[in-house]
Amino acid sequence: MNKISKLAFVDPDARLGDNVVVHPFAYIEGNVEIGDNCQIRPNAVIRSGARIGNDCHIYEGAIIAADPQDFRWNGEEGLVVIGNRTVIREYVIINRSIREGGMTKIGANSFVMAQCHIGHDCIIGDYCVLGNAVKTAGDIRIGNYTILSSNALVHEGCDIGDYCLIKGGCRVNNHVPPFAIMAHNPIEYKGVNSFVLRRCQKSEQIIDDIASAYRHLYHSNTSAFNALKRIEADVPESDEKQNILKFMRQHKLNLAALPKDLES
Repeated sequence: MNKISKLAFVDPDARLGDNVVVHPFAYIEGNVEIGDNCQIRPNAVIRSGARIGNDCHIYEGAIIAADPQDFRWNGEEGLVVIGNRTVIREYVIINRSIREGGMTKIGANSFVMAQCHIGHDCIIGDYCVLGNAVKTAGDIRIGNYTILSSNALVHEGCDIGDYCLIKGGCRVNNHVPPFAIMAHNPIEYKGVNSFVLRRCQKSEQIIDDIASAYRHLYHSNTSAFNALKRIEADVPESDEKQNILKFMRQHKLNLAALPKDLES
């Protein structure tokens, strides 16, 4: 049974699951779907195009499926999709897609802290953490189990791989390969995210192999093309190795923190 405050506004066309709590002064438009066991706290705004999974918690002042902040948007009906058990804290703004039928997506079991802004058409994986006041432009990708610390900025079109850590205040202006720690401005490679990898039950051998791959890429004073060949030849086979190689090929060896004369 849902518990909807008489001081909240819920459009009759909105579809709410079971055991949804809507607090006073929340505002929910039509063309919205909210799963079971969700809480929508005071002054949260859930706009048309929102699709929220089960067991989610939307805190005070958050705006889900806000109009895109992009001059290319001409009223197309995009979506925001939020996975199960994800928490959206105070004053977060998530813009819906600028493309008809497109989506901005936040994965399951993620935690988006206060005052974050997530731009149109961003795809954020499962088990991600976005610290306070993280800002992302449109069309970015963030892999699973990745952490962006407070006040990190991500430029439009950048991809960040799985299991990464972007340290606080860092400006991401290019693609970040999986398992990496990035810090400072300009952005620098600072090592392998071994803490999260261990928490996710990755072996010490796998962590050492990832570190070996990135020694070729970031510390061997060779081109990214040659580093790719060395990783293929020298690093033992694993899913993590293939994840790194796939990411490098997909982004044509154009990665963050590489000196310009070593990118190819």
